[in-house]
Amino acid sequence: KFPGHMFTPRLLTQAQAPRASCVARRSYASPGQRLWAVENKGTAFSRTERDVLRIRGLLPPAVENIDKQAERALQQFNMIVDPLDKYNYLNRIKNSNDTLFYHLLMNNLEAMCPVIYTPTVGKACQQYAQIFRTAEGMYFCKEDKGCMREMLDNWPHDVSIIVVTDGSRILGLGDLGANGMGIPIGKLALYSGCGGFHPSTTLPVMMDTGTNNEKYLNDPLYLGSRHTRLGDEEYYALWEEFLMAVKDKWPNALVQFEDISNDHCFEILRRYRNRLRCFNDDIQGTGAVVAAGFMGACKMVDIPLDQHKIMFYGAGSAAVGVADQICTLISLSNGVPVEEVRKQFYFIDTKGLVTTTRGGRLDAHKVPYARDDMPNEIKTLTEAVAVIKPTALMGLSGSGGAFTAEVLTQMGTTPRPIIFALSNPTSNAECTAEEAYTLTEGRAIFASGSPFDPVTYKDQTFYPGQGNNMYIFPGLGLGAYLARSKSVSDGMVTIAAATLANMVKPEDLAKGRVYPALSDIREISAEIATAVIEQSIKEGLARAELPAGDIKEYVKKHMYLPAYSRYASE
Repeated sequence: KFPGHMFTPRLLTQAQAPRASCVARRSYASPGQRLWAVENKGTAFSRTERDVLRIRGLLPPAVENIDKQAERALQQFNMIVDPLDKYNYLNRIKNSNDTLFYHLLMNNLEAMCPVIYTPTVGKACQQYAQIFRTAEGMYFCKEDKGCMREMLDNWPHDVSIIVVTDGSRILGLGDLGANGMGIPIGKLALYSGCGGFHPSTTLPVMMDTGTNNEKYLNDPLYLGSRHTRLGDEEYYALWEEFLMAVKDKWPNALVQFEDISNDHCFEILRRYRNRLRCFNDDIQGTGAVVAAGFMGACKMVDIPLDQHKIMFYGAGSAAVGVADQICTLISLSNGVPVEEVRKQFYFIDTKGLVTTTRGGRLDAHKVPYARDDMPNEIKTLTEAVAVIKPTALMGLSGSGGAFTAEVLTQMGTTPRPIIFALSNPTSNAECTAEEAYTLTEGRAIFASGSPFDPVTYKDQTFYPGQGNNMYIFPGLGLGAYLARSKSVSDGMVTIAAATLANMVKPEDLAKGRVYPALSDIREISAEIATAVIEQSIKEGLARAELPAGDIKEYVKKHMYLPAYSRYASE
């Protein structure tokens, strides 16, 4: 069965009671022990359970249900002002009581997602060594070479999904080394809360290949390996050993690569995408979610798809992944080759407009989008916007404030400019929602990577869209896992993007939203997972024995819902 069914309500036999008692006692003696969090109920243990588990007297007399526990926890959460303190508070709950944590998260998504993930997780990673309380997940480093398969046996649970990073490019913050472990931890919380993976079957992993960040190498509290980043030969050898060990230990697991620098992320995906069930969320997930938002924005613009001029500020893995997905969707919509659609795209990197004639060697991922039709060299974003007059401007640069007043005013000369400031965290956003709306006189269609509050301009309220990957990766991952898909194909990623785009309702568009409401994320994930499974079947990649009937019903039956187990009959 899907691991979501591994921890179903059950009664304990007399032989099982001593072990459960140890679990329960340890929950209170050391609330940070992650391995015990799955079975803890706190004040929800019944009186009979307290007797059977020998924890009577170790809890207040009141016996509460999960709703009452959540009410108290939410009150405490709302009393906390600083987002990082909120992050630490939720982590304490997660590390002592998984069920309560996910009940809270799933019922308060819009309030808690920005805390457990972007933008707050960025600050948490920067201060990871200072706020560290208890280890989560697994760490691998060069000293572990030759031991990784044996090390995996130290993990006590079956695993359905792994999120792994090397900490080399965390959000828009750069090389954070082992401090980047906060990203896989936060991401897997969303895989469970939004996508339905059972939390006990998720595994965050830090592939610690060193750091070139002198700040952390000199920090006495830094928890990672104290050496500069490994050379390619040693680096790729560690990945090979780890991923083959995972394939041997958990052959059905899905691996998601996360926040790996441009010099390695494309090569890792190329090497392994057809050898195991894996994808890179920065390349493929970001591409899918932004492409879906772009298609939603196009519904509000009176310009044919093939006449858009789409400019990217930033030309890294995420930007190229976005462009690839938009190209594919336009190609499918208009029935024209992808190569023809690429002529609508313009990339600006640190050297200016990406062209074939500007001199120097182009990174391989930029070559398909290099222009060969620009007579003059363009050095800056401001100049590019003025000369090319794009209809859409996408920011994936990590450069906060890069969309200056001059750039946004120029974009405002387009009747309905599409402006996506997608860099995370909030401090790295290329512009704010307020700047986008006011400097285009309310005509912008805006989305961002981190959330912004609604903006009122000239008596009209605008609701910024958040192009958060969480719209895509939970459903994409769940579908690929349930299908036991041999690989995660481009077609599966594209159908995920198309499904999300089709879920934007007319009332969303009327408010300027290019994405559906975040409160609907479980339904969105179920729809995307269903479409992904069907695409996997269509491409002959599915290896699971799937029902002949309603695939969506099958998906929903396998989505984790937080509920306490019973440990004794009343």
